[in-house]
Amino acid sequence: MTLSPMDDYPIHQVAEVIRHVQTSDRNFYDRYYFNCHGPSADLPWLIIGLGVYPNLGVADCFAVVRHHDEHIVVRASRALGADRSDLRIGPFTIEILEGLHRLRVALDRGHGDLAFDLVFDAAGPAVLEPRHFQRQIERVFFDTQRFVQTGTWRGALTVDGESFEVTGPDWRGNRDRSWGVRPVGEAEPPGRKADANVSGTFFWIYSVMRFADFSIVVVVQETETGERVMDDARRVWDDPDREPEWLGHVAHDISFVPGTRDVAAATLRFTRPTGVVTTVACRPQLANHLAFGTGYGLEPDWRHGMWQGELKVEDLHLKVSELDPTMKMFCVTDHLTQFVATIDDAAVSGDGLFEFAAIGPHEQYGFTDYTDTA
Repeated sequence: MTLSPMDDYPIHQVAEVIRHVQTSDRNFYDRYYFNCHGPSADLPWLIIGLGVYPNLGVADCFAVVRHHDEHIVVRASRALGADRSDLRIGPFTIEILEGLHRLRVALDRGHGDLAFDLVFDAAGPAVLEPRHFQRQIERVFFDTQRFVQTGTWRGALTVDGESFEVTGPDWRGNRDRSWGVRPVGEAEPPGRKADANVSGTFFWIYSVMRFADFSIVVVVQETETGERVMDDARRVWDDPDREPEWLGHVAHDISFVPGTRDVAAATLRFTRPTGVVTTVACRPQLANHLAFGTGYGLEPDWRHGMWQGELKVEDLHLKVSELDPTMKMFCVTDHLTQFVATIDDAAVSGDGLFEFAAIGPHEQYGFTDYTDTA
């Protein structure tokens, strides 16, 4: 059993060294997510992720940027060492400058058509979301915890040979940290699920909206019939002394681009038991199809947590207009979005993330099969 520098801190949760988690479930993970955007959809829409998989012995990361018709990915994977504070994977670095306040993310030049050195400065407090728990045929499928935080970015970004000076507050975004159990690594044999008619529907809305002095965070997951696995909407004030405010139960009305499941527009309504309603009009400006090339499951040879060897670094440069339209229906898409919220009888404008997936059948929108379109 190997010690690491983290073992010198009084943070142990079980009778193990800090790098060993309580569960032996192969699907345990611990992940960072960041997004970064400028004041216009003409500027790059960057997403970064880094994950650690203690029971698979792997750490990996990716960066994916959408700029005009360009879809550029750099990804890396390495064997997981004993020191969990070492957040370097090949040319990637995440550095915690001040916990829950400032973090640095960097990708060295010379690895594809993307490079950056950026610092995230929190605009408001980090807030825990409701725990995400779901079983499939008795087995725990999801058991995760996540916190989210909005902020501004500063530093340098180079995309396809073009350099951008990133200066807050015009460059903004959100970041999250999640950990727990979710499907990762090499695909497992389906076992009983192959004969049990288990619905593979994954209907998902995750939105982080940034306004002048608060954010709204929405998370919805539904089954094929619309039964809720997750249902939460909260206003998070920049002022850390103000408690987050629950806005009510979520209803959604999605408009799709005809012939696809791509979101054209959406309206979200949050209703409290008192009958008070908050409405948000969502107008996506730019889609980042982050599942293409990043490990979210579309490519069988590169999935989050999959063993790639001691160190492997790859890059991809694709055209958004040439992405397989059928495969787009099997992944989550992150939209840079403009929002208009009507709250307390006043309309306020903001921007941020509208993450969406409608994978599989869904009664509300008339999808009876996996490849049905609007």
